[in-house]
Amino acid sequence: MEKQLEYLRHSLAHLLAAAVMDIYPDTKRTIGPAIDNGFYFDFEFSKPISENDLPKIEKKMREILKGWDGFERTELTADEARAEYPGNEYKHELIDEFTKDGSKVSFYKSGGYSDLCRGGHVESAKEIRSDCFKLDRIAGAYWRGEEKNKMLTRIYGLAFESKEKLDAYILQQEEAKKRDHRKIGKELKLFTTSDLIGAGLPLMQPKGMLIRKAIEDYLWDLHRNKGYWRVWTPHIAKEALYETSGHAEKFGDELFRVSGKEEKFIMKPMNCPHHMQIFADNQFSYRDMPVRYFEPATVYRDEKSGQLGGLTRVRAITQDDGHLFCRDNQINFEVSTIVNIIKEFYTTMNMMDGYWVRLSTRGEDKDKFIGSDDIWGTAEWALRDAAEANKLNLVEGPGEAAFYGPKLDFMFKDAIGREWQLATIQCDFNLPERFDLSFVNENGQKERPVVIHRAISGSLERFMGVLIEHYAGAFPLWLSPVQVKVLPISEKHLEYAKIVADKLNSLDIRVELDESNESLGKKIRNAKTEKIPYLLVIGDKEAESNTVTIEHREAGNQGATSVDELLARLSLEIKEKK
Repeated sequence: MEKQLEYLRHSLAHLLAAAVMDIYPDTKRTIGPAIDNGFYFDFEFSKPISENDLPKIEKKMREILKGWDGFERTELTADEARAEYPGNEYKHELIDEFTKDGSKVSFYKSGGYSDLCRGGHVESAKEIRSDCFKLDRIAGAYWRGEEKNKMLTRIYGLAFESKEKLDAYILQQEEAKKRDHRKIGKELKLFTTSDLIGAGLPLMQPKGMLIRKAIEDYLWDLHRNKGYWRVWTPHIAKEALYETSGHAEKFGDELFRVSGKEEKFIMKPMNCPHHMQIFADNQFSYRDMPVRYFEPATVYRDEKSGQLGGLTRVRAITQDDGHLFCRDNQINFEVSTIVNIIKEFYTTMNMMDGYWVRLSTRGEDKDKFIGSDDIWGTAEWALRDAAEANKLNLVEGPGEAAFYGPKLDFMFKDAIGREWQLATIQCDFNLPERFDLSFVNENGQKERPVVIHRAISGSLERFMGVLIEHYAGAFPLWLSPVQVKVLPISEKHLEYAKIVADKLNSLDIRVELDESNESLGKKIRNAKTEKIPYLLVIGDKEAESNTVTIEHREAGNQGATSVDELLARLSLEIKEKK
């Protein structure tokens, strides 16, 4: 987020709090930061409010804004600061934290409103256009994000540099609601959830499984001729494996623990420690390097139930995982190969426009990461060098690394312009050290490999959720669960319709035959609701001439053609993944 936009949004958080305190003076205010699309502020109201109250608060914000100018900074002692918030235990808690070393705290005032704040505002409130913001919604939020704390009321606001950008974002959000993968997934019977199974554990319906399998097969097709070997690993392992890898400490209470009769196990949160063990069981030499493993495998993390939703946030996560064991001087070539796979995959998905890559590094807070400064420096240099060699649109991301190494995170836009972090390439010198991995080099000595972790789709569940919304359920032919629907006009055309459907089916075209006793218009409407790409209408003329009339999902009536010509067209479109 650009600093100026961040300051605008944070200034509006102050304005929101000022309006709330004016209308509801007995409210306890807490904190209000800028966020990616605007701002929010958390309050404890004496009586509940609803989204019906937002227009009133928004109106008051615009009234107050007229009397605001600059943000005036003052410093107060702890006692002076607490006196500003009589009876507000939330502000007192923050003040105690900020002043425990005896320092003062800063307050910012504009108009008649003053609040505890570290700063980051517009120079003058006159820079804030009254039509560039809008209150969006209300949600519950625990104080400081801790479930043991009191539930507060969070008011979200949207804010952009101009009304035009605000309107464009609101339009995008309206379109996003129509494309919601949970709504479309239910309508098209792609996946389902069950309270008996649990939150975050979606079930693939037959049609959803066809899409998932098509994606998985395509991913393997992109790797099969590039030196990868498929492997398989179990879903649980002894705790000792994850203590060695560092995942036990990293994931903590996110781990699912399983007690056997004699030993304790963990449901795997990552595949990499298992792949380390496969490598360790072999006696590799420098001639064997790189060694590349590929496994679409499910891992498990006990995410908080309130964060789960549809396919995009789940507890069972199937990663299209890959691990490459290579030498230092092979990193650049291997990363380049992975980058080319990523580009081909997302070009096929029509998501390459405007993509960029974040180089996620350790940053200043080193306590969250394992490994020495030297190892991290080498790994970060290797990825930066490979990114520059591949002319990637690179943005620095301090503090965003995996706990064992830096990574390249690929950001892609969907059809309505929303950004998603999907593919990743990670460079790891730490886990080979922890598992004491080695191969024999040219001098007959043991040499430590580097591990490159990579995932192309990220996770199959989340990627499917993104893809459903990207295509709004209207998948390209190669991904469509039902590719063709045959529509006989009446019962007398059914015999020929079955011949056509059987021929398509014999050549692995996913086809359905509508044998219902409905009008042709109703059959076409039903099929279009199911977003099927090709509809084949069969009446007297088609049955007599051994043809079909094509009704295309987007292009409409395509006229009559022979079945053989249709098959050639469909086969080419599927093969080329148009």
